[in-house]
Amino acid sequence: MSTAAVVDHPSAAIPRTSASTATSEKARQDIPHQPLNRLRLVHDLNNPDVPASEILPGHIISSPYPGPTHTLDLSRLTTPSALFARALQTLTPTSDDYATQPYEQGFDFPALFSELRRLVAEDEGLEWPRTDFYVVAFRSVLKEELDRQRLGLLDEKSHEEAVESGGLLKYWFGVPDGERRNLATCFWHSRQNAADGGRGPWHKQARGAAIMYETIRFETRRLTVEEGVGGWSWEDWKDK
Repeated sequence: MSTAAVVDHPSAAIPRTSASTATSEKARQDIPHQPLNRLRLVHDLNNPDVPASEILPGHIISSPYPGPTHTLDLSRLTTPSALFARALQTLTPTSDDYATQPYEQGFDFPALFSELRRLVAEDEGLEWPRTDFYVVAFRSVLKEELDRQRLGLLDEKSHEEAVESGGLLKYWFGVPDGERRNLATCFWHSRQNAADGGRGPWHKQARGAAIMYETIRFETRRLTVEEGVGGWSWEDWKDK
């Protein structure tokens, strides 16, 4: 979506202990170190807990941002894309190595397409056609010193622009590992939607934020879902 898409996790995702319940410094030193549960943080980050009554009718949460200007309006999509967007709500990494694994192995796609088949079966009379989607992956290594608040703002506003433009089915991002490596990914209805969604002023500012990364790499793929959701395949994106 933009160079700002690969952001560190918000501070709200990190559990905190209040002063009233904090142990003494010595007691804390006696507590064995507990490794960061990145998969739990990633799940909570990408699945905001929002009451259904607060979500606009016909909309779904399709990103870590649950506000009304970020939710996905299913009525703006074709039926296959709307169903796929709903299935993408189950997008789950297979391990905490998602930032470095091959993309096709980094997520539980068999479970995702099982959910898509279920949704298609519920839609009486629908025959799923062979359908292509445009998928972007952002792999990055953050610099040690950076303005996280600024980077987070750029990411949030860029997502808002993309949602308004239309066609963004899913935006997912992870939590950086111990070497500050991270992955973010977007699923789009089409390549044209992605191009249109990246033309706004916040995306322009976000592209200028590339200096906050040691490295950043973009990968673009074509995801083809076969007729009847009988299978799926990946290939590097090439315009036909």
